[in-house]
Amino acid sequence: MAGEALLGAAFSVLLDRLTSPELIKFFRGQKHDERLLKKLKLKLLGLNKVLNDAEDKQITHRAVKEWLDELKDAVYHAEDLVDEIATEALRCKVEAENQSGPNQRSNANDSLYVMHDLVHDLAQYVMGDFCYRLEDGNPHGIAEKVRYFSFVRSRFFSFEKFKEIREATCLRTFLPFKGRGDLIELSKKVVDEILPRLTHLRLLSLSEYGIGELPYSIGNLIHLRFLDLSRAQIRELPESVCTLYNLETLLLFKCDLLTTLLADLVKLISLRHLDLAGTNLKEMPMNISRLKDLQQLTVFVVGKCTCINELGEFHCLRRTISISGLQHVESGNDALEAKMSEKKHLEKLALEWNSTIEDSQNARDVLEKLEPHTTLKHLEIKNYGGTRFPTWLGDQSFCNMVSLRLEKCENCFSLSPLGQMPSLKELTIARMPGITNVGHEFYGESGSLSKPFQSLETLRFEKMSGWVNWCILDAGEFSRLQKLEVIDCPKLIGHLPTNVPSLARLNLKEFASELVTLTNLKELKVENSSLCVPISEEISHCSMFLERLTLDSCESLKSLQLGLFPKLQSLGIEDCKNFETLLIPDGIVLENVILLEKLTISNCNNMLSFPCGGLPAPNLSSLSLFCCEKLKALPEQMHTLLSSLQSLELSRCPEIESFPEGGLPSKLGHLKIWNCKKLVGGRREWGLQTLPSLTSFSLWGESEDVLESFPEDWLLPPTLTFLHFGDLQNLKSLNKRGLQLLGSLECMCFFICPQLQSFPVERLPTSLLELYVSGCPLLKPRCRRKEGEDWHKIAHIPFITIDDEVISE
Repeated sequence: MAGEALLGAAFSVLLDRLTSPELIKFFRGQKHDERLLKKLKLKLLGLNKVLNDAEDKQITHRAVKEWLDELKDAVYHAEDLVDEIATEALRCKVEAENQSGPNQRSNANDSLYVMHDLVHDLAQYVMGDFCYRLEDGNPHGIAEKVRYFSFVRSRFFSFEKFKEIREATCLRTFLPFKGRGDLIELSKKVVDEILPRLTHLRLLSLSEYGIGELPYSIGNLIHLRFLDLSRAQIRELPESVCTLYNLETLLLFKCDLLTTLLADLVKLISLRHLDLAGTNLKEMPMNISRLKDLQQLTVFVVGKCTCINELGEFHCLRRTISISGLQHVESGNDALEAKMSEKKHLEKLALEWNSTIEDSQNARDVLEKLEPHTTLKHLEIKNYGGTRFPTWLGDQSFCNMVSLRLEKCENCFSLSPLGQMPSLKELTIARMPGITNVGHEFYGESGSLSKPFQSLETLRFEKMSGWVNWCILDAGEFSRLQKLEVIDCPKLIGHLPTNVPSLARLNLKEFASELVTLTNLKELKVENSSLCVPISEEISHCSMFLERLTLDSCESLKSLQLGLFPKLQSLGIEDCKNFETLLIPDGIVLENVILLEKLTISNCNNMLSFPCGGLPAPNLSSLSLFCCEKLKALPEQMHTLLSSLQSLELSRCPEIESFPEGGLPSKLGHLKIWNCKKLVGGRREWGLQTLPSLTSFSLWGESEDVLESFPEDWLLPPTLTFLHFGDLQNLKSLNKRGLQLLGSLECMCFFICPQLQSFPVERLPTSLLELYVSGCPLLKPRCRRKEGEDWHKIAHIPFITIDDEVISE
């Protein structure tokens, strides 16, 4: 029934367009008989009345269903025709406005806008010939009536796949859905040769395809309402985009190479949504305020040619906007004309100056006049050059404010009474060297009935190089605080807040003060601790409920007793140059390490060993050891004590010679060995072929003297789906027998193998879907598409890249 619901909606769109003042005006201007419009409207109204009865009968009467399908086709063609007329009317209106001058208003009806298409119903539209999924395929090709085309993005879709839609010239929707992985390149042929043919498109999404350039012919898609180019690699838009007068949504999210917008973009007067977040625009086009019906404008860059007062024309703005380039605003009066206090539908506001402010008084005046509406929920202020914050910041009237970030306001020497905002949940204060004292003013008026920061859950202080004192009231001011971060505040002395019953996460870096007893703490990270007391003693006061612990660059750490942490699930020890071992004292109960799931030890060059007898952690699923140069052995009895281990990563552990007696756990699925020369030398004893769950294996470097052929036929199990190896300087050949045994292999990557000369005589495994080759100069010319001597050995693989160039097109 979804299809019939759309048909009813299509009738509604037609009737609305036929009676729109703009269309009637245009019809009269062409000297057509207006009675024809009225006659057509009456016929459509009569036909619409028949629909309800037909929708009920079409389930049991095939003839009625066929009639409805034909009717759909006719309605779509009729809508296309009316749409073309509306487009022409819009073009005439834009030209008339241009002729009237940039500072004059056209007399055209300001309420004109084109009805939204039926795209929002696509997800529910499941009927027959009108919808097509690329994944489904069709032995008879795409039906001429197809209007909606969708697919899940995949690097395995070549130009040949998309050729199927070339004849679907009535297509209205080209909609990819997000798949797995990073950006995927779309064939330039698809963009240049296929899309321009689809002139009836209403929705076109090229999001996350990394498109480098749009063809000028994009301007032929005159019906387009929705264009998504998010994460495209474009540096500029083609001029023809400015003729898409029906365009209502233009998404340029994270097009980070885009620095300018076309001057004529202001002609797109139907535009409602313009997403520019993540671009690097220098300024906005002149007269951007002509797009007065914008509801979404995520970025506004003030420049020498774009004044901030143009923002005052946008009365319908919603959701979020980031205003940058505020150093170009000449006075507070100019800022007042932006009318920020009237934009009650904005939820998030970011205000940014450049990094060098010469006139701090002007900056203060500007920020004072940019006071937002009190319904604002999120606020960021960055690079503000004033010495004080405006009077409105921290006012109780901002009762909806839930997050606030103040960053790099280098001239400020005091904070506003932020504790007065009753709904504030997240507060970040960063890179403000002028702040030396966080005192009573931070909390607000002492006579207030409510406690300061009554809703605050997250508090961050970052890179506060001048901060010395923190006045702690200990009067229940942080009663709901769950996460506290004090990062790079080397001069701060004294204690942290103690009356914080809800605190569960604590992150400290470059912090000289002593830790306090926080019994409910669940997550603790300590980095670059310069405490006089050994860090192991400090953390013992808050160990009972810790679930995640990370110790980074703690010189006082020599050993750590795992028995202190009965709830611990994740442990990371990083860059602790004096750390030697983990301890499990005699008589400790197994329950005290039974919950441990992840263990990472990196850059601990003095680590010597694991506990004698092994590591009794039956739930450990991930073990990673990086740059432990003196470690000679892995934990004993891994196959039994670490029975849940699924991932093992070893890198730069040159003294490890073998896996422990009994081998590796049977559940191991991912194994990575990088720069472990002695271990690779004894690989015949690894026993990987006996691991029934191993699907991913990675081998890298420092094995050039022992590896000339890889992989040996006794090395890897047939369950492997991912194989990655690199920096094998003496590797000369791929072992034919070893590869043939890998019948499940889907992805193979090899890098920096300068001696590798060719692929085996037979083609690579037929199961392969992806092949990545880089830094193999002898092999590269043999892989040239259709010409190379080894092309026939890899031609069956859907996706191939050689030195980052896709050759499988």
